[in-house]
Amino acid sequence: MRRTWTPGRMSGASLALAAAAAMTLAAGCASGAGHQPSRSHASPSPSPVVAGQLLSPFTGEPVPSLGPVLAVKIDNIVYARPQTGLNSADIVYVLPVEGGLSRFLAIFSSHFPPVIGPVRSAREDDLELLAQFGRPAFAYSGAQPQLLPVVERAKIVDLYSGIVGGYYRDDQRIAPYNLYARTSSLLAEAQGASAAHDIGFRFGPAPAGGSPTATETVAYGAASFTFTWSATDARWLVSMDGSPAATTEAGQMSAATIVIQHTVVRLSKYIEWGALPPYAESTGSGSALILRDGESYQARWSRPSPDAGTTFTTDSGQPMTFAPGPVWVVLTQ
Repeated sequence: MRRTWTPGRMSGASLALAAAAAMTLAAGCASGAGHQPSRSHASPSPSPVVAGQLLSPFTGEPVPSLGPVLAVKIDNIVYARPQTGLNSADIVYVLPVEGGLSRFLAIFSSHFPPVIGPVRSAREDDLELLAQFGRPAFAYSGAQPQLLPVVERAKIVDLYSGIVGGYYRDDQRIAPYNLYARTSSLLAEAQGASAAHDIGFRFGPAPAGGSPTATETVAYGAASFTFTWSATDARWLVSMDGSPAATTEAGQMSAATIVIQHTVVRLSKYIEWGALPPYAESTGSGSALILRDGESYQARWSRPSPDAGTTFTTDSGQPMTFAPGPVWVVLTQ
């Protein structure tokens, strides 16, 4: 069947799959209650089990089980704000797109909110990021006509809105910035998706050498992000374009650790709106600024191949540990 840009029919998942997805959703929501950072880890470890607790390799927090990886491409133009579900993501990748703007690639596994969106189209650099997760389920609204077959052939469980159910339009918003996904339906369609596993993150006590930092800003051509430390929340609060980054259901966006990952930003091969959009490379190596616990750390990152995870080290060569909790990774030059 030929796939097009626009969202398509609602395909019905079996009752058994839907029930399984609902159980997964309930477990995720239950584990999300009291979503507070923990500092109980004695040392950084690649193992998801510490002191008898199963820990998420994406957040370092206790989880009842290692859930499937669900990746969702989320819009970030002004008409798409406030977004829904982002504060439940384990990892939020911030990626540059055409026009100096940005979009999010959100990774869910520990907690699954009921609704996520607005869902938008894929870009070429999404695929390089997704490869480290094995075979993740990937929800997106479409892709540029030459790119769409490349996405379809990627190692993903394909949750393109034109072929699976669970998507709907919110009539209170302007199209195309109003496409949302029901998470239980996506999970029912995501049979065979890889479970969460080690992608290189290490969690534990902060290393030596941090500099007290109250705020840090990253700017693209037409978008900016400011991260402000809140000791009360033990989180970095996110502002976008000078205003607090709100969600529809969970207040201001925030994260325990912010990774500002400096990389090569070249041009993609696939034209978007008459021009070649940026492609932020996530393999290779480079410098990074890590924000955690009200301090910043100069670090290095390395990811030798798409199938490998990313390791972060301090200037002294020691593992750069993250604070337990959600992680934002901002890819920038």
